[in-house]
Amino acid sequence: MDITDRKISKIARGARRFSTRMMRREGIGSAEFDFIITVRHHPGITQAELCQKLDLDKGAAARLSTRLEEKGYLRREDDPKDGRRQLLFATERSEELRNSKSHLEGLFYEWLVEDLSQGEQEELARLLGILEEKCQSERREHFPTVTRRAQEGTGGEPDR
Repeated sequence: MDITDRKISKIARGARRFSTRMMRREGIGSAEFDFIITVRHHPGITQAELCQKLDLDKGAAARLSTRLEEKGYLRREDDPKDGRRQLLFATERSEELRNSKSHLEGLFYEWLVEDLSQGEQEELARLLGILEEKCQSERREHFPTVTRRAQEGTGGEPDR
């Protein structure tokens, strides 16, 4: 039984929608943002590799990379190992975009908790820290416990 009623997901989705809406006003859509973030995490990636990572077709990847290059978020360089390929790199402007999205999400979360007392905010932060650490630990191990529970078809008992 999910006692959280997926509220964490719903809140995160609200923050994401807010930041996406605000970024769209700046001319960046969510697919473009995902593209930029992937290039930032994998400097020198090819369009073919981006297609695989983001599950895009070649045409969509080509359009996105061209549009983002025109907007100044990406730059292309010829692959020194294979002159037929081009490598993609994020520009400094893409770093500013990432900071902008983080700032917007921060504003959203500040607004969200402003009606809680200082003590309630601290307790919420403490509890979320516990959950975040558990999540990160499971993710680092490629989700063994949650995968096993999903395969068993049960929620299972909490590990202690």
